[in-house]
Amino acid sequence: MERLWAPWRMQYITLIDKVDDGCIFCLKPGIAQDREHLVLYRSSRCFVIMNLYPYNNGHLMVVPYTHCHTLDALSTEDTADLWALVRQCSSALSAAFHPDGFNIGMNIGRVAGAGIDRHLHMHIVPRWNGDSNFMPVVGETKVISQSLLDAYDTLLPYFQQVA
Repeated sequence: MERLWAPWRMQYITLIDKVDDGCIFCLKPGIAQDREHLVLYRSSRCFVIMNLYPYNNGHLMVVPYTHCHTLDALSTEDTADLWALVRQCSSALSAAFHPDGFNIGMNIGRVAGAGIDRHLHMHIVPRWNGDSNFMPVVGETKVISQSLLDAYDTLLPYFQQVA
């Protein structure tokens, strides 16, 4: 089997097991350097952040400020704001990157694939025809063709228009 070295993944692997350092989704909104921390937008109840370990270019997450791990714990207002931001993200991604479709969803619980399972968050992943080429299928490796900060700079104007 061929190996593709991705030493940057170790940061993610070790992040998952750190429970004493606080919740990253609770800490990020309080940090002022939005670009460095990939925060694109803040509403009254949720914020939009780029995924540091994206499944695809432009992979966004909508995160409620409420720290909870079940849907039942979200207020009606939190839920409404979360879905409004999902729509906003879809519109921004469509305008900026012209994807052919989206995967939108939550992984609730570690067993369901949540890397950060103690704080709900919604994934919005843009998809293009042919974006699943041989690398993820045969090489078990995903190729991301744009840097995170370049994608951030491309998306930011679409969120500033709404603010």
